[in-house]
Order: sequence, then structure tokens, then C-alpha cells
Amino acid sequence: MKKHILIVDDEAVILELLGSYLRNSGYRVTAASSADMAEEIAARDKPCLVITDLQLEDSDGLEMVARLKSRLPDTPMILLTGVLFDSKVVRENLAKKVECYIEKTAPLTHILEEVQRIVGK
Repeated sequence: MKKHILIVDDEAVILELLGSYLRNSGYRVTAASSADMAEEIAARDKPCLVITDLQLEDSDGLEMVARLKSRLPDTPMILLTGVLFDSKVVRENLAKKVECYIEKTAPLTHILEEVQRIVGK
């Protein structure tokens, strides 16, 4: 059975590009364009990994991560964002909430490497 990854982003191009890449890499992918949609999907079809944008149109990505973590405490989360953080902020704040932080400009191969590191193939 393929591992289920939930991608959350309000940019359709990101959902399509990353979703297609991960599907072609052997994962089952569900896309959500809002925090509300992501929470509904996660409630009925538990993902083994959530990849989310930080800045969502309807919510703050970290607030959504906290809500999902309260329901799915063992589900790892990756923060994929265009917002650049200094390494101290990542170490002290984000590392407690997400497994890793990846810039949206990172190559798809790097994102796949992180996915494989966290959930396997």
C-alpha cells in the first residue's frame, strides 16, 4: 500500500507540481487548498506525512500544524514556504513543531529526499 501524503498550499501550481512529482515517486497524494480542507481530509484519511505552506489564505500554517498535531500526534509535518527564517529561529521554534523546514525554491529532488528520510519509500 502506498504511503499517503497530504499537501496543503493555497497555490494551485504548487499543489499540482509537488503532487505530481510525489505521485510519480510512488506516494499516494491528497491535495488541500485550505487549512479547513486539510483538517477534513486528515480526519477521514490519515496521512503518514503532511507538507504545508506557512502562509495559507484562510489560516496560519503553524496554527493548522498545531491543530493537526493535537489529533495526529505521531504524524510528521514538513513546512514548505517562501518565507526565509534565520537558522536560530528554525532551531528554537520551528524544530519543535515540524520535522523540517524547506524553502519553496528548493529542488524537487531535495523535497523528495526529505520525504524519504521521514517516511521511507
